Amino acid sequence: MKKISDNKEIREILKQAKIIAMIGCSPNEYRTSNYAAKYLSKKGYRVIPVNPEADAIYGERSYNSLTDIPDDVNIDIVNVFRNSRYSADAVSEVVDWKDMTGQNPVVWTQLDVSSPEAEKIADEHDIPYIRNRCIMVEWDRNFK
Repeated sequence: MKKISDNKEIREILKQAKIIAMIGCSPNEYRTSNYAAKYLSKKGYRVIPVNPEADAIYGERSYNSLTDIPDDVNIDIVNVFRNSRYSADAVSEVVDWKDMTGQNPVVWTQLDVSSPEAEKIADEHDIPYIRNRCIMVEWDRNFK
């Protein structure tokens, strides 16, 4: 795994990315993940919600899992917006996606979402990993 913490690298990732899959995106407009998805959409990204409890979120189809997203969708970032106890499961989904599609998106864990298990899985599968950073804050810091 390549842990990414350098601000220049983060800026470049955000600059190059076009599609973000958001694991844990909530249909509740008062939840931070919902706000973040809308915010990133307004900044030009396509944000694909991954939440088995919703059919669609802010008009974008929601998928039960990352592996349900069509293979031809090129995901640049998988933003994990779940409790840290589920972060290893989320990274395992990324591993399955990587094996299925050959793509290797950056895993981006929100504040207090990373776990040692998640980082270990990413490391074992050579998945780029951003640990415990808010993607909206990083966008603002780099592009405002």
